[in-house]
Amino acid sequence: MAKNRLNDHAGPSQRQLRVGELIRRTLSDVLGRGDIHDPELNRMSVTVGEVRVSPDLKIATAYVLPLGGKGADLLIDLLARNKSELRRAVSKQLTLKFAPDLRFRLDETFDRLDDTRRLFSQDNVRRDLDD
Repeated sequence: MAKNRLNDHAGPSQRQLRVGELIRRTLSDVLGRGDIHDPELNRMSVTVGEVRVSPDLKIATAYVLPLGGKGADLLIDLLARNKSELRRAVSKQLTLKFAPDLRFRLDETFDRLDDTRRLFSQDNVRRDLDD
C-alpha cells in the first residue's frame, strides 16, 4: 500500500512512455499519409509532439500543432470529429487489451520556449546570469 502512494507522485512508468511513443508515431504516420476519410483533415499538416498515457493506459492525450501554427482550433475540432477512426487506426498497430480513448490538446511547448528565450534575453536577467 505504501509503495502505491509513493508511485503516485513519480513520473510516468516505462510502459506509459513506450505506449505513448508508439501512439505518437502511429498518429503521425496516419495523419501524414492521409489515411483518414476527412478531406479537411487530410489537407492539414499536423505535428504530433507528444502523447501522454494515463497509468491504466485507457486514456491517451495527444499534443498536436498544425504546421505554421495557424488553424489550431480547427485542427482540434477536426481531430475530435475523426477520433473514432484515429482510435481504430491506433488499435490496429498496438497490441493492448483496450484501445485507449484519444484526446487532443494544443501543443504549447514552442510558445513556452519562445517565452523562455524572451526572458533570458532581458537585460536584468542576462546581468544576473553573468554574475
